[in-house]
This record gives sequence, C-alpha cells and structure tokens, in this order.
Amino acid sequence: MSSEKPVVVATGIAGNLGSRLLPLLADYSVIGVDMRPPQTDFPLQFEKLDLGEEPSTRALYELLRDIRPVAVVHLAFVIDPVRTGVLDVERMWQINVAGTARVMEAITEANRASEAPIGKFIFPSSVAAYGSNLPAPATETSPLDAHTLPYAIHKKQSDEVVRQRASSLRGCSVYILRPHIFAGASVENYLLGAFRGTPNGKSTRAEKMRGQGKRLSCMLPRGQKYLDNKIQFVHVDDMARLIAHILKRDPEAQRLTILNVAGRGEALTFRRCIEMAQNKVVRVPGKWAMRTVLRYLWNRGISAIPPEALPYMTGEYIMNTDKLRAFLGEEYETVIRYTIESAFGDSFKASADAAKA
Repeated sequence: MSSEKPVVVATGIAGNLGSRLLPLLADYSVIGVDMRPPQTDFPLQFEKLDLGEEPSTRALYELLRDIRPVAVVHLAFVIDPVRTGVLDVERMWQINVAGTARVMEAITEANRASEAPIGKFIFPSSVAAYGSNLPAPATETSPLDAHTLPYAIHKKQSDEVVRQRASSLRGCSVYILRPHIFAGASVENYLLGAFRGTPNGKSTRAEKMRGQGKRLSCMLPRGQKYLDNKIQFVHVDDMARLIAHILKRDPEAQRLTILNVAGRGEALTFRRCIEMAQNKVVRVPGKWAMRTVLRYLWNRGISAIPPEALPYMTGEYIMNTDKLRAFLGEEYETVIRYTIESAFGDSFKASADAAKA
C-alpha cells in the first residue's frame, strides 16, 4: 500500500467495534481483514481472509511482510453464533483461538523477516475470561476461570495464547484489553438483549414478534441476591477510543500490558438495569428453571441467548480498573467518556428516539 501514512492492519474489521474504530484512524492507512467487507465509507484496503483456516497464516504473513504495518489490531472473534451463522463450536474455536495463534505466528514471522518490525499488537479479551461469580473485583492478575459458555472459554484460551506468545513477537509491544460488557446504541450482545427483551432469534416467530414490537421479559431466579448482583459496562466508542489512543502513544517499556476496561463510576445492580430498560422481570423458582426456559427459547429460535450463558446472567463479575486509570493518566476522561450508567443508558437511545417519533 503506497501511502505516506503509517499502516495499521485490523482483523474483524466488519464487526461493530471495527466499524466504531475506523473513523478514529484518519491518521493511518487501514487494511481491514475479514470474511466479508465492512459497510463503511471510510477509505481502506480490504483483504478477505478466513482466520479459521490454516492457510490464512501464510496469507497474513505475506501481507504483513509486504506492507510493514506499524500495528495489528486483532478484533476477529465469533461472539454471537446466531447472528454470525457460525453455530459449530469447533468452527468457532478455529476462528477464535486458533485464529488468534495464527495472527501472532504471522506477526512473529513478519518481524523476523523485516528490519522495520510491527511495533504493536492489540487484542481485546473479555471480562468473561475471569468467570461468572467472582469473590472480589478482578485485577489483571486474577486467575482466568471461564466456563460453560463457549465464547467465554474461547476468550480465556485466546488470552492465554497471547500471554504465552507475547515474548516471541520480536520487538512488538503486546496489549491485552479485558473489557466488560459492551454497551451503546449500535451494540447487540447477550446481556443487552436480555435487558432489552429483544426476541433476536432467527425463527419466523421471532421475526414476527420483532415486527409487532413485542419484548421478552427479563428473567431471574427468585431471591434478592440476583437483583442485587452488580454489573459493569463499557461503551463501544470508549473501547474504540482506547485502541486509537494506544496506537498513537509510544510503545510500552514492558513487552506485555494487560488492562481491565469498564466505564467510569459505580457498577449497576441488575434491578437498576431492569428499571433503566423499562422492562418487566419474571422470577422463576431457580437456576434450573431459568436454564429450562432459556433452552426452550433457544431451541425454538425465539432468543439468541444460549442456555450456556446462564452463569453470566445470574452471577456477579466486577473488575478493578485502577490500572486503566493510571495508564491513561490525564487523558482518562477524554478516552473513557461514558460512565457505566450512561453507557448502558445509551444502549436504549435508538428505541427511545423511535418512541418519540
């Protein structure tokens, strides 16, 4: 790519975070890698590549060797199997975990072959990697104990891959970002879908319910603790700003930097989230009953929330973000502009605007 601007390669560019990041990269020439092109007017070079396939390692290495980017941002990850159509767990693992290893191998080989090494590798992990019921707010050194949900397990395993291989990238500073639940008007995920009550399955019935504006009630087991459980969010635009900030700053002295990422301010209780969502809550006898209902809605294509997500809908997993605040210093509030509450509230902005129209 002939350009006076430094080059950044971003995998998973067609995803939501990629689309929010692109407008912040005007100072770079961007090469976007994905299985489908992004819907954007932002100028970029698109490279179709399936990181779930072994030959992608060679293809990506040759791309990196030839263009010599200053950084690689690895966003490619299957989060929602229903929306992406990747329902096979082994196929998900190949894209998520093996794909992360392939990207790092390509960087290692490209840096070995170049006198101008790729200087930064940025990988968004997830709070889900810590597990679903933490005894205290997780710090960056807390053990990763993801379980049950394939997405969470794959984030844990990919996180481990990046940490294990960080020292082999030959002059490249590695950043692992562990964000809490993404929020914002453009975001769709399990937790927001549960609070929104969106019948987001692929069945004809779900499509009809969406057309009629029908909502599924929030569901929790009986017991005060489930309403009192706290949760954090981070606005997807703040996450994009953090990545852009890392791209612009000098590389870190240490090889590996790990940062928990959440919005500013206090965590929200599930009760407060339900109130802000203006949704109803249905209490069921216990977790077994909630799992049964989730499985029913999943099997009939009404909801895209898999039954395996249950622990992450009934547990409490809060992170300590002191390290992020110290990392950003005076720019903390410039980068992390949303509080946890305002980030969650923005997730309902589109529906509120539609109601006013």
